[in-house]
Amino acid sequence: MPRVSFKARDRKETLGIAYGKYDDACFDGAGDEGGLVSEVIRLIRWPGDLVDVFLVSLVVYRLLRLIKGTRAAQMLLGLGLLLVASLLANRLNLYTMDWLIQSFWAQIVLAVIILFQPEIRRALAHMGGTRLLPNVSRFEEFKSLEELVKATVALARRKIGALMIIERETNLDDLIEVGTAMDAKVSRELLLSIFHTTSPIHDGAVIIRKNRIVAAGCFLPLPLTTTLSKTLGTRHRAAVGLTMESDAVGIVVSEETGEISVAMDGGLQKGLEMDDLRELLSTLFGRKD
Repeated sequence: MPRVSFKARDRKETLGIAYGKYDDACFDGAGDEGGLVSEVIRLIRWPGDLVDVFLVSLVVYRLLRLIKGTRAAQMLLGLGLLLVASLLANRLNLYTMDWLIQSFWAQIVLAVIILFQPEIRRALAHMGGTRLLPNVSRFEEFKSLEELVKATVALARRKIGALMIIERETNLDDLIEVGTAMDAKVSRELLLSIFHTTSPIHDGAVIIRKNRIVAAGCFLPLPLTTTLSKTLGTRHRAAVGLTMESDAVGIVVSEETGEISVAMDGGLQKGLEMDDLRELLSTLFGRKD
């Protein structure tokens, strides 16, 4: 017995020296789960692993925020259901179904690039244009919103049609590229001059990013959905269609009735007054009186 104990102790010491990462709990108690857990925790590279997990979580979070409320989210849900169907087909031995799904997975990379091409382009543009510390002060934000409200009400009183898009998280560079580039503060006078009927860019939309007008005369694609009311005009349809695929907010002024509407999340709030518009924008952009 002493001889056997000596060999076991010698073997444990030899392995401990060779690998340098096993303690007495792992040898003395083969079934000791506490020792195994403590050993796993001890082997974790705390600084590197924590940074790794944080970066992966941040990337996944930003991707989910980017596709939230867009058609890409529905496509991603469809791919998830397809994955579940693949697992079930494999588990239930549905060989033909499993073969069809596996054939599709072989082309999944190409399919994802084709289906998510607009979102991938916006994501790359957003990554390149993101600032770590936004330089927009609270005073400038409040002033820009107030100027926007005053301009909208002035346009409505004169029954001048207008479409103003406020960019939020979803990057709108693909729309800005087809318009007239600008870099100006949001002001009542400037918006009135842009949407005046004699202006060559009055038919398009104005894009507002970080409290600055970055483009005017932008033409938005009309939605293909048939659920929208036929009484809606082109500006209203374009604003609703854009908010179906992004988190932007659209302010629309009807040139026929002077009615003020706000499009967001694929919906449309109509018949807003000055106080209603101010309260809604303040709520959406974190400013409350």
